[in-house]
Amino acid sequence: MTEDWQNGGFGLYIHWPFCEAKCPYCDFNSHVSRRIDHSAWRDAYLVELKRAAVETKGRVLNAVFFGGGTPSLMEPETVAEIINAIRAHWPTANDLEITLEANPSSVEAGRFAGFKQAGITRVSMGIQALNDADLRRLGRLHNAAEALAAFDIARNEFDRVSFDLIYARQDQSLAEWEAELKQALSLAIDHLSLYQLTIENGTAFGDRYAKGKLRGLPDDDLGADLYSLTQDICGTMGMPAYEVSNHARDGAQSQHNLIYWRYGDYVGIGPGAHGRLTIGGQKWATECYGQPDRWLTGVTELTSEKPRSLLSGMDQAAEYLLMGLRLKEGIDPARYAALAGETLDPAALEHLVEIGMVEPEKRRITVTDQGFMVMNSVIEALLPG
Repeated sequence: MTEDWQNGGFGLYIHWPFCEAKCPYCDFNSHVSRRIDHSAWRDAYLVELKRAAVETKGRVLNAVFFGGGTPSLMEPETVAEIINAIRAHWPTANDLEITLEANPSSVEAGRFAGFKQAGITRVSMGIQALNDADLRRLGRLHNAAEALAAFDIARNEFDRVSFDLIYARQDQSLAEWEAELKQALSLAIDHLSLYQLTIENGTAFGDRYAKGKLRGLPDDDLGADLYSLTQDICGTMGMPAYEVSNHARDGAQSQHNLIYWRYGDYVGIGPGAHGRLTIGGQKWATECYGQPDRWLTGVTELTSEKPRSLLSGMDQAAEYLLMGLRLKEGIDPARYAALAGETLDPAALEHLVEIGMVEPEKRRITVTDQGFMVMNSVIEALLPG
């Protein structure tokens, strides 16, 4: 019997929690540690993989993602052992995508050959900016020249290389962003993740902003213009958006991220990792403990994961809506109704169509370019209650 998660596929996320430094904008579960026992971490991941495999026996694995933190600080030998274990535990798709996030420092770039040999098929690089002044503001440890050199090394090792840029930065003009984005697109890439700078509570930037010390951020109008410019340039240069912040050439979309947005199932392993697992016809939200030492100790005591939350049909429908509307392909309203036990509110949907925020097309509901700029409002209008 086909289960709902099969509409999105099955993936595996492995979280490496360590970084060389904490970026001031980052609210991910990342930590700076002077000493890391790589053998202990390798053994813990292998134990957790075995545990997860028992629950998902026989599923075909579509994608693996090493995220962080900074996974390119892992030993290539550790990555190789993890990938070998993954292939032993699950049948894999013929086109299995195995992505590793990397920072573009010379030290990490020197490991790319080892990661390729370990089985990594795709690298996602956190470049963030292509000028030194903004890299310093963002707390990055590399400069622009180092980033471009690391990118060249990655392109020589891997067929698929993506990188991230942050825009709507302090004192950034439309003209400056246009030049930087065109420079990025001129490189031999097939995928770009382009994120507007957001100020999150609990980060160094959040603290500065609360004290009125983070100046030069764009107002709403400039932010909207920067977003529109991004869509126009990327579309013109053959890298259209397939999701709110992600752009790809045809066929180069991130398969792992598509599992999230298409609301498939995925195992989350490592400190703070989240997962969604359908077991016995019921879907569960999983979350590992976030503090690295707590998680590492918990693996040996079989307590690395917090108590699971059972997701009701309406919970699942809401998550499907939240994730799926971010995609240009949109959502299947019939799938939503099957999860929720009821259809989307016809009046709310009709209103969004009338004001140009969504459009029903070929039995799907997609968000328009105008709607993408106010995505939270579109979702709020469609969610019950």
